[in-house]
Amino acid sequence: MQLTAKLFCTVLALTFIVGQPSLANDIQRNQAKRIHDRLTGVPATNAVITTMESALAADSSGKSAAAIAIDPIQNPLNYSSFYNVTLKNFATPWTNEEQTVFAPLNDYTATVIGMIRDDVDFREILSGNILYTGNNSPAYANNSNAHYEALENLGPVAGNLANTGILLAGDQTTFTGLPDSATAGVITSRAAAKSFFSDGTNRAMFRFTLINHLCTDLEPLKDISRTPDRIRQDVSRSPGGDSRIFINSCVGCHAGMDGMASAYAYYEYDYTNDVEDGQLSYTPGSVQAKHLINPDNFKPGTIMTDDSWVNYWRNGQNGTLAVRTGSSGSGWTHPGEILDTKDNALGSGAKSLGIELANSKAFAQCQVDKVFRSVCFRDPNDKAADRTTRNTVVDAFVAGGYKMKQVFGDVAAACKGN
Repeated sequence: MQLTAKLFCTVLALTFIVGQPSLANDIQRNQAKRIHDRLTGVPATNAVITTMESALAADSSGKSAAAIAIDPIQNPLNYSSFYNVTLKNFATPWTNEEQTVFAPLNDYTATVIGMIRDDVDFREILSGNILYTGNNSPAYANNSNAHYEALENLGPVAGNLANTGILLAGDQTTFTGLPDSATAGVITSRAAAKSFFSDGTNRAMFRFTLINHLCTDLEPLKDISRTPDRIRQDVSRSPGGDSRIFINSCVGCHAGMDGMASAYAYYEYDYTNDVEDGQLSYTPGSVQAKHLINPDNFKPGTIMTDDSWVNYWRNGQNGTLAVRTGSSGSGWTHPGEILDTKDNALGSGAKSLGIELANSKAFAQCQVDKVFRSVCFRDPNDKAADRTTRNTVVDAFVAGGYKMKQVFGDVAAACKGN
């Protein structure tokens, strides 16, 4: 009786083992599901998961499987979710001071999505004469976001942003009338202007460019050793009657920020009563009045006369801005740069400043860090292994021509799990 029972258990165990897929297949199938879910945000069909599983068996890195997830031929039902959902949620927080994802589609977000879809060099996001619009009504308007809200409301089929016949590549000059020299990627988009050029002194545009595209803020970059000669009149040199506050604190941000934010001297967001009905204005050769406010705060301060800028952060503690572990060299150097005798970079206008910022090592690393957080749901700086992975992806990003779709695939593959 005992022998019979043992034999039965042995047969049952063997039947269970034989009836299950191999452990390796289980792992690869789970990895395929994870890659697909992280990239598209929706479950895949069994057929697509099987295709991705086969790709993982042939290429364990996961990069081939990731490519399948966002391919219109191999994943026709769900690939568009990468563009309409994942990328929309990825870029939308950059378009507003609240940094909320709960905002309608706009020209800033649509342009980011289009650039990623079309493998445009992502450095153009801060300097290019580029704008993506929809093939829908109402038409694009300089003083309204209705065009993009209507495009989003078409839904994932009629409003499929992955479709080049629905989300169309174009240039700002054609749609907005800005001269090419005044275009600066999303910096001169209507959505960015509404959020960061409206009211204020345009310093917000500089600060949120640091936050959104270099993954830093003014406080970490504060350097009180920089030359204060570009700080404007509206900044008190004795806040609260104490000059030590300016010397030991205020100058640390303003010396660098005011030196570069002057690139936005000719830009304003004009509106009368409702900020939603306003539009970007550009007055070449004429500094907007907002830059000349409160002159009595410190009369000897800088009076802005044009849109020239200087990057004092090329030197001092920020000279190697965000240089990655194991990397070397300046964080700013790029072809076409103009330097003064002290190696400070010089330029005029938002376009040249965008080129300066987008060629920093901080820019390349920031894009990868943002994708890592979006796809892997964790910060790449928390673990040594993740930092190593991040640096590898950054190097590939730069070497590959700054293509963000490649970054999403590489990061999703790296976060596929074991």
